[in-house]
Amino acid sequence: MKFFCCLLLLPGLVLADATIPTKDLPSSKEPAALGRYDGSFIVESQAKSYDALSLPLSALIAVGDDKTDSHNNSLYAAKQKLSLEGKLVRAAYVLPAERSPLEVLRNYQQALKDKNGAVLYECAGDECGGDATAGADHGGGRTALIDSVYPVNAVTSANFSNGNCAINAGHVDQRFFVGKLDNAGVETHVAVLTYTVRDELYCKALNERTVALVVTLEAKAREQKMVAVKASELAQSINATGKIALYGIYFDLDKAELKPESKPQINEIAALLKGDPALKLMVVGHTDNQGAAAHNIELSKKRADAVASVLQAQYGIAADRLLAQGMGSAAPVASNDSDAGRAKNRRVELVKQ
Repeated sequence: MKFFCCLLLLPGLVLADATIPTKDLPSSKEPAALGRYDGSFIVESQAKSYDALSLPLSALIAVGDDKTDSHNNSLYAAKQKLSLEGKLVRAAYVLPAERSPLEVLRNYQQALKDKNGAVLYECAGDECGGDATAGADHGGGRTALIDSVYPVNAVTSANFSNGNCAINAGHVDQRFFVGKLDNAGVETHVAVLTYTVRDELYCKALNERTVALVVTLEAKAREQKMVAVKASELAQSINATGKIALYGIYFDLDKAELKPESKPQINEIAALLKGDPALKLMVVGHTDNQGAAAHNIELSKKRADAVASVLQAQYGIAADRLLAQGMGSAAPVASNDSDAGRAKNRRVELVKQ
């Protein structure tokens, strides 16, 4: 947790220590499917209509001696994980007194099984790997499960508030599971991380209370909001800079088959090539850094091949005018530390040969 000295010297700054919650945070969102533990209250939440989520299915292990995250934590990651996209909801609950992390976790698991769901992975304490005691706002140590479940950049609560304390304070007795169920016909993945808060300063009101971080991701089709870049605009950018990045070419997660929603943009690429018969293009696929680097290079090449193939087969563009390349995550245009940055990195570029 980030604390600042000399707060009394800052006029108009009003900060209050954590208190025992008696009601949900206003405008908070409840994760789908499982409900909540009786007597618990939401102190922090996040909801995104469409976002990405990566959940570990094995212990976090060291990635390499010199690999660190943006907070200078040694990077630990799971060899097995789920990469998901869909409707994302996170919530942090403070539980009633004398409820243990294990008891709360077992109740959530029972709720999952009552809905014919299944536990995909479970761990406790140090066996989960990484740092089993750090809050989300930690640095200089090891990455932790909480960095996947409720990363610090998702926390909006003010310093010393219930929500900030519940997620950022140190803790003990960590428990975790990932599950999957059918929620009214919608495939839904659930992650629950429970632990006991240990803090004797600004967050002391929550000391020894159990916190449950609950995350659900409901599979859903992404709303297609990108407008196809017109052939004239493609030509203008390529003539000026030698390339253009496109975001109107769509693939399912970890797939290389063009989705029907890509057709408007493919039409404009074909119009560009037909309007300038001498033009030759490299079609370059790019991914974010989620997943193994070698896999991402292969995936991005297959996606570029798919674009080139449809231009040849359906629009009659000569094969020698198109060269497909895959860059994987090697040429980012934004930081991969945020969802927004990763979205910018997932693209197809047209580069003049």
